Amino acid sequence: MKVCMVGSSGGHLTHLYMLKPFWQNKERFWVTFDKVDAQSLLTGERMYPCYYPTNRNIRNLLKNTIVAWKVIRKEKPDLIISSGAAVAVPFFYLGKLFGAKTIYIEVFDRIDTSTITGKLVYPIADTFIVEWEEMLSVYPKAINLGCIF
Repeated sequence: MKVCMVGSSGGHLTHLYMLKPFWQNKERFWVTFDKVDAQSLLTGERMYPCYYPTNRNIRNLLKNTIVAWKVIRKEKPDLIISSGAAVAVPFFYLGKLFGAKTIYIEVFDRIDTSTITGKLVYPIADTFIVEWEEMLSVYPKAINLGCIF
């Protein structure tokens, strides 16, 4: 199984990195911002840079859609996992076109309201995970796994 881990640097990337018991023995690659924190955390890992800022930035959404198209066609992941933010959107939609399964983990700091990225990927995510019971009223088809941190 080949896994694509995609997310913004900072907290989103840390969130994904904490899933190490799951991904450490799998073929994987990362898509994140080419920033010092990501470079440091992902030393020795295969990483593709994406464009930022992503929040409400249509230009970078289009650029990241091109990145997603190229990376997904090249790598052909079986599974795409993200905890946000907006860079997840083109990877999820294009990944689905290429037959990848998707898992989205809504961020820990949202207890009873959705994120924009969560709203956009919820309809197509194969598995949508929340970390608070209250979030099941926002995302009824989600699975509450509790706190990842």
